[in-house]
Amino acid sequence: MLVLFNKPFDVLSQFTDQDERETLADYIPIKNVYPAGRLDRDSEGLLLLTDHGKLQNLIASPAFKLPKTYWAQVEGDINEDAIDALKNGVELKDGVTAPAKAAIIDEPEVWPRNPPIRERKAIPTSWLELSITEGRNRQVRRMTAAVGYPTLRLIRVAIGPWNLGDLQPGHYHQLPDERVLEALAKMPNLKNPEQLLLNNENPRHKRSGHKR
Repeated sequence: MLVLFNKPFDVLSQFTDQDERETLADYIPIKNVYPAGRLDRDSEGLLLLTDHGKLQNLIASPAFKLPKTYWAQVEGDINEDAIDALKNGVELKDGVTAPAKAAIIDEPEVWPRNPPIRERKAIPTSWLELSITEGRNRQVRRMTAAVGYPTLRLIRVAIGPWNLGDLQPGHYHQLPDERVLEALAKMPNLKNPEQLLLNNENPRHKRSGHKR
């Protein structure tokens, strides 16, 4: 089973929290599913959950290089020099990022964020689409800051073959194994996706699959 969830802003990518902040449990009533990767509390958009340990590892592990695509609203009028730098890799404290796909886009038709971003009237904002295959901590925000354009709002719109579509914030969509298999079969670097789904292991029992 695979669950596509549009995580709202200010919601944790976990099911419990000692400080009683909003978590996945406030939105997803399905038992025994766990996040495949993370999405920061201050980011929005697509989060995948599954009850399948190997599928969770395929989605979350950087070793499989599954592209993750984001729309970022940044402070300032971003230019092509900055886009080229993002494409080629930028220097961060933990090393140079891998080449990425990046492009300036028109402001997308998305839901309003609650609360709204803090904009400065004298400084314009712009939007870009960025697709990365690494999984470093707060990577997209650090990348745009490194080229001089801090991220104000970040929405993940796709992970590999799965995309947000018209899924609204706080809503989820459950895919049966047949649909998951169809998507996996289109991944060029994945052999025998049928075997992956047959050999199930609940991610709760995988230490690497329960990061907090």
